[in-house]
Amino acid sequence: MDNIGTLVIQDSEVEGEETTVAVVDIDKTKAEFVWTLLATWHLVNTRLEMDQAFDQPICKKKKLWEMVADKVNAKLREADGGDVTVKSYECDLKWRNMLTTYRKNAARAKRLGETSVHWEFFRKMHEVLGKSQEEIQTLRQAKLSETKDVLQLYMELQERKLKMWAQQKALEERKIEAINNLAQAISSLAQTNTHTDKDGR
Repeated sequence: MDNIGTLVIQDSEVEGEETTVAVVDIDKTKAEFVWTLLATWHLVNTRLEMDQAFDQPICKKKKLWEMVADKVNAKLREADGGDVTVKSYECDLKWRNMLTTYRKNAARAKRLGETSVHWEFFRKMHEVLGKSQEEIQTLRQAKLSETKDVLQLYMELQERKLKMWAQQKALEERKIEAINNLAQAISSLAQTNTHTDKDGR
């Protein structure tokens, strides 16, 4: 096995978990990207700024993550001029892990109050993601209400059509009855005339 080693890292994302042991491929030819606190903050701020773009039903997530990586790298170069760059898939993976942590902390905050959460990224993420969840819920309610309104309108129209059809049917039946009565009257009149003609001879 070439270049396999065990790395023990401090996991600051999940409260209550001290360390994580992971087996990684240590490649001596290139430097691994290490998520410092500063780099993580850059990722959080950049990703949250682009939250609406990521929320679009049709969007190329790969392209968006490339944009996130470019922005994070630019901010890191500004800060310390380092040459290690973060890749788009690393940003995506880190964000997924952070989302998992955020959701756990959001559930905790809902249960015990926001003061019970001490994770440094929670408030910043909750400002955007917490609001997004509320907006999504509100939109769902609004759409449901709209659907009910449209359904109600459709039912009313159908009811009106049925009434009109019933009225039309009743009108047609009256016409047929009037035609039958007229036909009977003509027939009766014809018979009377026939009898009168015979009697008159």
